[in-house]
Amino acid sequence: MDYLIAKWLHILSSTVLFGTGIGSAYYMLRACLSARQDGGRHPAAAAMVIRHVVQADWLFTTTTIVFQPLSGWYLAHTVGYPLTTPWLMWTYGLYLLAGACWLPVVWIQLRMRDLARDATRDGTPLPARFWRLFAAWVALGIPAFVALVVVFWLMVAKPA
Repeated sequence: MDYLIAKWLHILSSTVLFGTGIGSAYYMLRACLSARQDGGRHPAAAAMVIRHVVQADWLFTTTTIVFQPLSGWYLAHTVGYPLTTPWLMWTYGLYLLAGACWLPVVWIQLRMRDLARDATRDGTPLPARFWRLFAAWVALGIPAFVALVVVFWLMVAKPA
């Protein structure tokens, strides 16, 4: 594959990964905070938003999570960077940190989706377990976000 095409696909994929993550996080955070303001008595909006966030994660995040290391390895190999170059080693570690945060987030989002759906169906407020999961979702999202921001910087700066 042509280097320029591979680089473009790598950048496009990283943009989709980061953009989907930040956009999904924003809308899920807003939906959950809105639900919290009314005591969780109206969970329908949260249920709908979380359902769409789960779909976006499977469609966009999962595919780009797989593509990113493959395309990154190809680019490093093509340019001649040793895979042990320090800035690449940092990207591996930070990418693994983000992934280690994302895997439990996937499970958390599935549980939150189900709890919000059930509360909507039953006409009940969101349960306490929903809010505990929400707190864990936020706590895992922060280091994942920071890790990917630093990975973006490393990709651009390639510090010596």
